[in-house]
Amino acid sequence: MGIPDEDVARVRAATDIVALIGEHAALKRVGQRWVGLCPFHTEKSPSFSVNAEAGFYHCFGCQAKGDAITFVREMEHLDFVDAVRRLADKSGITIREDGNAGKDNQKRKVFLEAMEQATEWYHHRLLTGADAGTARDYLRSRGYDGEVVRRFRLGWAPDGWDTLCTALKLSEDVAVGAGLGFVNRRGKIQDAFRARVLFPICDPSGNPVALGGRVLPGSSDPAKYKNSTETPIYSKRRTLYALNWAKQDVIKSGEVVVCEGYTDVIGFFEAGVTRAVATCGTALAEEHVRLLKNFATRVVLAFDADGAGQSAAGRFYEWEKKLEIDVAVAALPPGSDPADLARSDPAALRAAVEGAKPFLQFRLERILDAADLSTPEGRARGADHALAAVAEHPDDLVRDQYVMQVAERCRLEPPALRDRLERIRREGPRTPPKPDRTPARTLASSDDRDPRGYDGPLDDSEPEWDAWEDDSGPGGGGRGLTTPEFRPGLEALRLAIHRPEDVGDRLDAVLFSDPVQQAAFIALVEADDLGVAIDAAPGRVQALLVRLTVEVPRSEPDEVVMQLVRDSVRRELPQIAVEARTSDDAMEEAAAVAAWLQELDDPESARQASARLVAWLLVRARRNGSRQDA
Repeated sequence: MGIPDEDVARVRAATDIVALIGEHAALKRVGQRWVGLCPFHTEKSPSFSVNAEAGFYHCFGCQAKGDAITFVREMEHLDFVDAVRRLADKSGITIREDGNAGKDNQKRKVFLEAMEQATEWYHHRLLTGADAGTARDYLRSRGYDGEVVRRFRLGWAPDGWDTLCTALKLSEDVAVGAGLGFVNRRGKIQDAFRARVLFPICDPSGNPVALGGRVLPGSSDPAKYKNSTETPIYSKRRTLYALNWAKQDVIKSGEVVVCEGYTDVIGFFEAGVTRAVATCGTALAEEHVRLLKNFATRVVLAFDADGAGQSAAGRFYEWEKKLEIDVAVAALPPGSDPADLARSDPAALRAAVEGAKPFLQFRLERILDAADLSTPEGRARGADHALAAVAEHPDDLVRDQYVMQVAERCRLEPPALRDRLERIRREGPRTPPKPDRTPARTLASSDDRDPRGYDGPLDDSEPEWDAWEDDSGPGGGGRGLTTPEFRPGLEALRLAIHRPEDVGDRLDAVLFSDPVQQAAFIALVEADDLGVAIDAAPGRVQALLVRLTVEVPRSEPDEVVMQLVRDSVRRELPQIAVEARTSDDAMEEAAAVAAWLQELDDPESARQASARLVAWLLVRARRNGSRQDA
């Protein structure tokens, strides 16, 4: 059984499409639209546009388009019904289905509610519980006052077997399904976290989906940190700690700082760098990077400045190239981590982020610092290892600048290194640089396909419309053409969508020579509202209408209508000229049309002349249709 159309319409109407897409991509308001980097393909210049009022989005780069339901389907790989359920749940709308439908969605809702209750219960326990005194003392020793505890909703899990599950009366299904408990060997429900300070982990919207727990100093538990198991509401590879709190600063600055731990993130926030996030007990994966690049194009890696942290930083060069983001590395003082540095020298922590070095610069310095540059042989080996890293960069100008740096550090002549670099690019390095031995494929933790499954050029079914050539993206303006052409048909449709009161009684299908544009206009006229028109339209017409909903008219209605009428009449003039040679009536008709065309240039008579010409075009269309039928 499907979902009734009226329920689908209610879900669409209740969904804030800007807020929905804003969970995955940074959007900025530009006039009446919202624009940003497309979450469906890699790009550096924004080509993704959202019409908040109409509830549609369109990407001028990859042609992704649709409404809120389409967006959820594409981003979360759901079918139509599950996407509607997900949005209904977010909007608090009850949809009508049979009893067997939507069970998974209902479970997810229950798990989220349980996690929210548990987060609040643990938080209250830390603030007021007598058994949490030691935890409060520990947090104070770390410099965390009440404001920090409340800001990050820190909690305390008491040292009891089932204190939480009993307090919240969690069933076995809910406790296990949400990751809050498990069934022990005696068949009893047991809390997943005991005697730990808890850090709630939220999705980008701020809903708690998991917990990270840290033992107190002196604990006999060998696991310093423990994280929630993966559940229907939590995936480690798709979740970043504190992204919900950092998102606004990330969008504002265009930069995100990636740490290794929860306390590192809090340290950055306390130092005034409120755009820090952390992985949740796992290495930074490609899914994480894909999520981050929707919010910022610059990623600063701020791992511990010891060997382990530096080794982790060396993994992301391939992602920098593939995802078209700028990756930099914050060089923290030796022996320090962000959490420690935030307490001892917050200015130094901020300076490390501000002075973050480009990824390749960091790699080269690490390679050359590890090389023996005191001998000719050592300098040659160091140069070879450095050039192997330089060779991977796709920009020849950037490569050459780093060649100059290698030449200076290794005291070698640049021409010789350039020759060696070209050989390495042709044949590959003879000996790979030791600090970067990890094979690239072991670093890419998910398949390389586009999030929508796109792995090649558009097929023939995705039209390259001539009617779109003058548009560059949101608002138009040319797609690299040397002579952008004004196309009144498209502009008339934009006006019909965004300002129908200005053109509704002045346009007719006969004015549109392009069949797709004409069909789009008819769909608008025959439907009660824009959403109905789009839903009912065939593929190519639907695609055009969706695209136009995120574009803003660039011309005045009078200008557009007059030009559309002129163009339509001029297409008829050659035929009427032929008819005038043999018919006096046709000659009089041609003279009247010529007079009306001249009146279009007179502001006082333009509207009346336009109406006469449209009426004449309708007569011509009916006449020509009759001739074809005969």
